[in-house]
Amino acid sequence: MAVHHFQPEHYHNTIGAHEPVLKIADGDTVVTSTVDARGWDHRGESAAGRGNPMTGPFYVEGAQPGDTLAVRLESMVPSRAWGWTFNVLAPNVVDPNAAAALPPPEIVRWSVGTEQALVALEKPTPGLAGLKLEARPFLGCFGVAPPKDQAISTATSGEYGGNMDYKGLVAGVTVYFPVFAEGALFFLGDGHAVQGCGEIVGTGVEISLDVRFTVRVLKGKTIGWPRGESDTHWFCIGNARPLDQALQHATTEMLSLLTKDFGLTASEASLLLGQAVEYEVANVFNPAYSVVCKVPKAVLSML
Repeated sequence: MAVHHFQPEHYHNTIGAHEPVLKIADGDTVVTSTVDARGWDHRGESAAGRGNPMTGPFYVEGAQPGDTLAVRLESMVPSRAWGWTFNVLAPNVVDPNAAAALPPPEIVRWSVGTEQALVALEKPTPGLAGLKLEARPFLGCFGVAPPKDQAISTATSGEYGGNMDYKGLVAGVTVYFPVFAEGALFFLGDGHAVQGCGEIVGTGVEISLDVRFTVRVLKGKTIGWPRGESDTHWFCIGNARPLDQALQHATTEMLSLLTKDFGLTASEASLLLGQAVEYEVANVFNPAYSVVCKVPKAVLSML
């Protein structure tokens, strides 16, 4: 189990069967960096083209189609002292008459503290002068090469992962991806210092990150959609538009997890989900929306 230190020199705006930047083994750890959604690096300089440029792909030896790639997010630390967001709600999250009255979006900068881990507007308006948010860095876009040798824009997401923008994908979480290509071909990028549910202004606080992650190959374990495990929950992520289809994918994957991994019947899983399920709207801005279906581990420990 080796630790690899990798500094990217180029980035990809599609997730697909690109030439691997590094081959790693099952159980290995990688320490690397990402640029932000506009390609700005730790110095605030343009290092890549706009549109969620990805670091990678990393070829994981032994990973084959039909397996599952487990990615443990060990740490994600902002690599500069500022991030940026847009300043108005996306038109699709408000009523049409309210959308028509919204001002044109502009970029606003936020300061990101390293020691106190607080995020605040650099030039706050009077109404937000006291606003200070706890930093919760996460990767907005990451995943594996999609099926059928596709190369898909990092603007969107699917069963392979991609631009899910789920604020729960923080350090300490393990994310599970279905493998569609030899070596899995794992990509990562689109760092956020903090974000609410839904990414409803079209961004989180966009920032470059220093990232440490560890991979494992689960041979012969086949899943349909990304899954995750935190200290408190198991969760599944569905990506699609309209929103109800994303919810269907996430719930179907959770049903599969409960029946295949926990040994419940479909009726038992339904009874449990009916009273214990939790949902989060991860993203309603991207071409594919993202919905998270969650079950508390405290409930699953009773089984």
